[in-house]
Parts: sequence; structure tokens; C-alpha cells
Amino acid sequence: MELEPQVLVIFGASGDLMRRKLAPALIRLAEQNLLPERFAVIGFARTTMSNDDFRSAIEDAVKAKPENDAWKWLCQRIFYCQGGYGDRESMERLKEIIGGVDSKLKLEGNRLFYLATPPEVFDDLVVGIRESGLNKSQGWVRIVVEKPFGNDLESAQHLNRLLWTAFDEQSIYRIDHYLGKETVQNLLVLRFGNTIFEPLWNRRYVDHVQITVAESDGVGTRGRYYDAAGALRDMVPNHLFQLLTLVAMEPPISLDADSVRDEKLRVLKSIKPFEPEEVDENVVRGQYGAGEINGHLVKPYCDEPYVKPNSKTETFVAMRLFVRNWRWEGVPFYLRTGKRLPKRVTEVQIQFRPVPHLLFPPETAGQLKPNLLTLRIQPDEGIILRIETKVVGMGMQVRSTPLDFHYAQLGTPIPDAYERLLLDAMRGDQTLFMRADEVETAWRIVTPILFRWQNSLEPKFPNYRAGTWGPKEADELIERDGRQWLND
Repeated sequence: MELEPQVLVIFGASGDLMRRKLAPALIRLAEQNLLPERFAVIGFARTTMSNDDFRSAIEDAVKAKPENDAWKWLCQRIFYCQGGYGDRESMERLKEIIGGVDSKLKLEGNRLFYLATPPEVFDDLVVGIRESGLNKSQGWVRIVVEKPFGNDLESAQHLNRLLWTAFDEQSIYRIDHYLGKETVQNLLVLRFGNTIFEPLWNRRYVDHVQITVAESDGVGTRGRYYDAAGALRDMVPNHLFQLLTLVAMEPPISLDADSVRDEKLRVLKSIKPFEPEEVDENVVRGQYGAGEINGHLVKPYCDEPYVKPNSKTETFVAMRLFVRNWRWEGVPFYLRTGKRLPKRVTEVQIQFRPVPHLLFPPETAGQLKPNLLTLRIQPDEGIILRIETKVVGMGMQVRSTPLDFHYAQLGTPIPDAYERLLLDAMRGDQTLFMRADEVETAWRIVTPILFRWQNSLEPKFPNYRAGTWGPKEADELIERDGRQWLND
């Protein structure tokens, strides 16, 4: 599908997201000839820079070589505007630059705005775009909004209402970069493109599901944001719930954006928000103390830069949820995420029920494990199915054998999630972006947990050492059901 001419306006263009993700994604798209021929990038930020300064900053970020043809092509299409977020004069200046670039490169009035800024300036930017008329054009106008999308249900609803004053819902792209990852997208193909899995994908054959998003890093330089947000707000209503919905959803009638998102929404609506006393029983929070990661001693969370010394912000959360519908009734979904865990890994593990009757001798029966399907999202992206096989020899001994597929085996570089999502926004494909009702329903589940924590006694933090798999209460949460976290 050939892309229409357009200008990409990135607010917060001097920030970390631009350097780490957006700039590299743009150069890789250019190298693959996936950007439209008539195309421009305008960076907007408070930092004072010229066009050449901004181009040099991007060149450094992507480590572009001067002889790189894709960089030469893209460099000529990069511009910069300095200004305050939402400031009237700055917005007018940006409007003039957009008009000049549009006229010069014949971009037909098509505009894609990207809010790569801290969430506290979203309101000012949306108002500034609306009041300056930047949301009105002879072509289409779209906006991409980074997470966090609100910090509870009320703030998410406010942000949705504000966005609707300037854009219609079909023009709003709420980005969750996990949905751009190759293995996440492969979930749809695995489930709905293979006869062998779909008949087993239900409460009759699945014992439970575990979803883990673990990070070995601490908060780094994000202390100000993270200390105000915490692990629950930062990861659960977006990343973890998106993975849950793709695992649990019903087959959509087609792969168009609304059909897929309708089914994801039905999953979230099937999760009953917790009553206050249910939070204590089903949700665990933790904060890391000092410990050791990969042989290196690391400091506790409260000693991290920009974190309050007596902070009670959680850096770990685990929970047990049930999807109350015909397919999943009674199947627990265990979710966990945290910082300073032993390794960086994101995976979905579907454990099937044990065989109903053991034919094998007693010495073998104890070795038999239930089948396990693991979807590894990062790192070493792939799919692993654990089956039971006989050990070669005269006796009847059983062992677990992995049938595994890793994307690295294909020899094709895996595109970064931002490449896919940027391209989809340029195309106008919303399939991998969150819809307003999906966002609000996710917050309806999470907000009662936040309220309960606000009205509970302060926890005794830290309650897990860096380099471990979280507090003992997280182990107790799953062990009460006769199960264990799969930490291999």
C-alpha cells in the first residue's frame, strides 16, 4: 500500500523517546523505502535549535553515516520549530512552518501529530493545536498519543473528552508499543491460523495463564515520572491488559481495526472490577531494596535519582484475574510486572491441564508435566511448546522436550515495534492502537485497586531484594491455588 504524502510533526522532539525510538524507526523505514516520496518531519520542542542542529542530533541518535543514501534523503526533509507547548505564538509559528513545508513538498495538507512529551503537557498541546487551527486542513489530520493515557478512570475520561474537541475518534491513535512487537502480532496468527490450537483454547483444556513483564533495570532517570505513577499505572492497564486481551479474545469477524478491538473490549468487560476486600486477596505490590543483578550490587528504589527517600510507590505488582465468560470461566490469569527482577523477559505462558489418566508406572508418573505453550515477546522472540517424550533406553522414563521456534532462526531482522506502529499511523490503520472505550474499561478495572491502596495502611517497603522474583506474597498468591510462577 503506497503511503499518501504527509508531514510528521513530533512534539517533544528533543527528548529521549525521539532519540531512542522514533529517529531510529524513521531511518529504518527510509532504508526500506517505506516512507512516502513526498514526506517531511518537523520536530517541535522547547530546546533552542536550528534545523541543522536538529538534523545533527538525529544523525547522532541513529549513528547515520554520511554516505548512507537513506539518511541523505531523510535529512533534506527534516525541520525544527522551537516553542512552548500550547503557547499561542509558538503554535502560530509551527503553523507557518507546516504551511511552508507543505507547499514546498506538495504534501496535500496531510498531517500526523505525535505527542512524544510528558503526559502533563498533553492538555496544553491539544488545546494549542485546536485553538491554532492546526487540526483543520484540506487533507487528513491524525494524532498519536503516547502512554500513560491518564492515571485513573477520571483522568482518562477527561483526556478522551479533550481529544474529541479537536479530533474525531478515527483520527486518534493511542499507542502501546507492545502491540507492535512481532510475537504479539503472531498471537493472532497462532490462534486463528492453526487448527490444532483453537479447539484447545478454553477452560476445558487450559489450566491457567501467566503473563510476565519483567525488567532487570531500575527506574534509571525516570524517577520523577515513576514515583508518581508506580508499576500498576505504568504497565497494567496498557501492556499487560493488551497481552491478556489478545490471549483471551474470541475470533474477530475480520482483521479490520474495529472488529479486532471489539473483541478485545469484550474481554475487558468480562473482568469484574475488584471490591475493596478482593484487592487484598488478589493483588500484591512490592518495592525493591538493595540487591544484586548479574553480579553487580544495585541500590534500593528509594535511593534512585529523583525518588522520594520514604517513597511508598510500588515497583512490582502481581494479580489474579478471571475472565467471566463461556470460554474462560474458572481459569485464573496471573499477571505480574516489576523492576529489578532477575532478568528482562516478557512472555505469555499457557499451561494446559494434566492428562486425565496416567498410564505410566509410578516412577514415571511423577516426572510427567503438563503441556506448556510459551510466547516469548522479548528477548529472543519466539514460541515454545513443551511436550512429554520418552527417554531413549529400555526403561519407561519421561522427560519434557521443547518444540521451539525463534525468529532469529529466520535470519531476517525483527523490526522494532515503533517501525510498525509509525507506519500504521501513516497508513491510517488503527488495528494496533487502543480505542477510547478500551482505555476507559481498562482503567475501570485498575482504579478500584488504586483507591484501595490509597485507603490502606502504608506497606512495609522494601519487601523484595533486587535480583529476586518479587515479594513472598506474590508466591503465596499463586501457591494458594496449588500453582507456581514459571520462572525458567
